[in-house]
Amino acid sequence: MDKRFFFERNLLALSRTDPALCSRLSAAETTQNRYKFLESRSGEIVPALVTAEGGARPLHSLVDPQKEGRRFISASEQEGFLIFLGLGGGFAAAAALEREDVHRVLVIDYDINGVAELFCSREYIRILSDPRFRLLVDSPEELIRGYILDNYQPVFSGGIRMLPLRPRLEGDPVKFSRAGAAVESAIEAISADYSVQAYFGTRWFSNIIRNIFRAAEAYSPLGPVRKAAVCAAGPSLDIQLSRLLEKRERLFVFAVDTSLPSLLQRGLEPDAVVSIDCQHISYYHFMNGLPRGASLFLDLASPPLVASRSERPYFFSGGHPLSHYISRYWRPLPPVDTSGGNVTYAALSLADKLGAGEIELYGADFSYPLGRTYARGTYIYPYFENRQNRFSPLEGLFSSFLYRDTSLKRVEKETSWYYETWALTMYRRKVEEQKLRAALFPIPGLGPPLAAREKTKEPGELSLFAAGKASMGAGEFLDTYRRDIRALPLLREGPEAYLKKLNPREKQILTTLIPEAAAIKRCRPELNTAELLEAVQAYCLKEIDRVLQSKG
Repeated sequence: MDKRFFFERNLLALSRTDPALCSRLSAAETTQNRYKFLESRSGEIVPALVTAEGGARPLHSLVDPQKEGRRFISASEQEGFLIFLGLGGGFAAAAALEREDVHRVLVIDYDINGVAELFCSREYIRILSDPRFRLLVDSPEELIRGYILDNYQPVFSGGIRMLPLRPRLEGDPVKFSRAGAAVESAIEAISADYSVQAYFGTRWFSNIIRNIFRAAEAYSPLGPVRKAAVCAAGPSLDIQLSRLLEKRERLFVFAVDTSLPSLLQRGLEPDAVVSIDCQHISYYHFMNGLPRGASLFLDLASPPLVASRSERPYFFSGGHPLSHYISRYWRPLPPVDTSGGNVTYAALSLADKLGAGEIELYGADFSYPLGRTYARGTYIYPYFENRQNRFSPLEGLFSSFLYRDTSLKRVEKETSWYYETWALTMYRRKVEEQKLRAALFPIPGLGPPLAAREKTKEPGELSLFAAGKASMGAGEFLDTYRRDIRALPLLREGPEAYLKKLNPREKQILTTLIPEAAAIKRCRPELNTAELLEAVQAYCLKEIDRVLQSKG
């Protein structure tokens, strides 16, 4: 059959889902002989990659490529998001899309002219027409990573797997190696985020809906700040505090919640305290009280018990989708970047948001210098002192806390040493990559050094911390949100088809429930997607009812 016939039919199918790629393929050359095309015993056309020596290496079986494609994906029965490196004849992608439990198929390939030749050889209409399918050609690594981050939801898709078409990879080993690294980077980021959701999803939801009534209260705008100090709670804070005390009057001091008791013990009252942890253990940081003049900045997902320590807490919107939804449809809360996963990162973001031109950073060790975990005076000291006994002495409790992390690694310095863990290293890298307008001056300490950074914003650019006007009462908003959760359609088909039939508002409501779904799935892994959605709805409705009833 004329190759133009296949080419035009494939482009027509592609134009409905990816007009940009369709346009690029329309302009591609199809006569460069990147492939030869062979016929298998089963009658299928099999592309063979032309080598530098002029030979041709078939990308699939020349006996029965369709059977080979089904066998290729047979080991991926637990994964609903499949990533193929190399398109070839599309046999594996077609086999994957035959399964209803596969929610997304991504194919990554290179050489737009080569892909155009493939489109001239046979019909790809079945996979190109499937809304679950996406083809990326000659895409930079950041686009590949971004696509996965935007489209992979573990709670709906289950596992994710990368399946390389080995003969195709040999034609462009460097490019496919970079693509594989981009895929692995995206999976690592999503896995880390999902594991956090799985442990804290229900707690986040519970805290947010209980904090709404406090967040409805009026307060005066705060700011701007010119020069700031952010105090983390690493052991280096002990040796850096004298320097901070000398400059105290010239700096607006932000304390991360963990460092608050350490600062108070040394007679330094911060101007503001920042807390983002959703766990009740955060309350231990406030056992000695909050200084009368200090402002308390809280993620909306913080424990209400912590919010009770201040007469007028300043709530901000962190990374939870429900916080974003509340800011959009009820009361605009100031956004603070908490994507670094640690409170020091959030405090730096807040100081920057309030217009600080210079920020000094104290106690940011992101390690355990000399095996010490926190600065003196922090919550862990009285916490362990109250729990020690003759069978579990204080030193044993500290050692157990330190060595509980299997990723612990000792790093030698010139005159000292420190322990690093995977999590602490990740937190440090997040701060190093953090986009700040302010100049950052990390004070040298006992842990790995952080580089200073120059100011990137124009002078005189100052900000205020202020929430917008609420569109309705807090109780009315919760009641409306409750009705929207209850009104979500039942899931009768695959997640991809289900999401497609939801209207924009329903998709937003569903997005607010994803962290809770991750948490419930961790506790009840036997639930299928439909059962999981019902369980999430039941949990959230019950929690909202409790809050509304308590407010009478």
